[in-house]
Amino acid sequence: MKLRDRTMKITSFALAAALLLALPSCAPAREKARLTVVCTTYPVYLFASAVTGGIDGVVVERLDTGSTSCLHDYTLSMEDMKKLEGADVIAINGAGLEEFLEDALAASDARIIDCSEGVELLESLSHHHDEDEEDDHGHDHGHWDPHYWMDPENARIMAANLRDGLEQIDPDNGERYGTNASGLDWELHCCGENAKAELEGYSYLLDPNLITFHDGFQYFAKAFGLNLLASIEEEAGSEASAREIMEITELVKEYSIPVIYTEINGSDATAKAVARETGCQVSTLTMIMGDGPEEPGGYQDGIVWNVQTIIDNCRLVYLTKQEGAA
Repeated sequence: MKLRDRTMKITSFALAAALLLALPSCAPAREKARLTVVCTTYPVYLFASAVTGGIDGVVVERLDTGSTSCLHDYTLSMEDMKKLEGADVIAINGAGLEEFLEDALAASDARIIDCSEGVELLESLSHHHDEDEEDDHGHDHGHWDPHYWMDPENARIMAANLRDGLEQIDPDNGERYGTNASGLDWELHCCGENAKAELEGYSYLLDPNLITFHDGFQYFAKAFGLNLLASIEEEAGSEASAREIMEITELVKEYSIPVIYTEINGSDATAKAVARETGCQVSTLTMIMGDGPEEPGGYQDGIVWNVQTIIDNCRLVYLTKQEGAA
């Protein structure tokens, strides 16, 4: 074939393709979502996605709450507001976590699923100042600690609440919600049991006392037989008082705590100050609040991350002591 003829044929083909693309498409339009579920936190989103998996016409979205370590001062973005306006169902963590959402929920016609129903809540351990001391960065969600998802058994209750709510709202797919929820329930059960077994396997080197910089870790500690000695819920950019640093420093010395834990997306200012005073190490745990580059991934990955981080730190301290003794 001559080059000129080949070029003409290619050009003709390109023109024909362009004309076809310009014509109205004969392909079926994308089906509009039959049911839109908007979730307020990352854990709720993960569980709702699993419970609704494979069911046609159900779309699960989430608010951008994973960008902050604490929702105390969270402000809804324009994108958040658009999602809430288009929601048929709003699945919330509950237990007082979504104070920022009160006005939006009051104005919404969406059905609400409260994932905290039936959860045995623990009292909040947020650090409290003396009455005459100004509180510049304390975070008080109320009497109860709303970070209950850090216990896999509570995560199972969340999944069951999502199943029950969706079965009522969309009964035609009730059986499928139930099947999906059963699979998720088993995964969460195994997640908790495997984590316990892993920690028990290293009980000879574990220090059961934890000091963290988020009080929500008390659910995690209770679930896995650990003892949360103290916590300070510290917002990025805030500074701890001398009194706070002194209290934590005294605890580290009293209990010979080798490692204290900050939280992904949280501030480490106080932890570093304590480390300078005591020589303890500083490490990081996750509250499983987002899926950013520093986060380990899904819910089960987050639990494994925390367990392995604690084990690795305690193993390092144990080996260091053994070498010193030798």
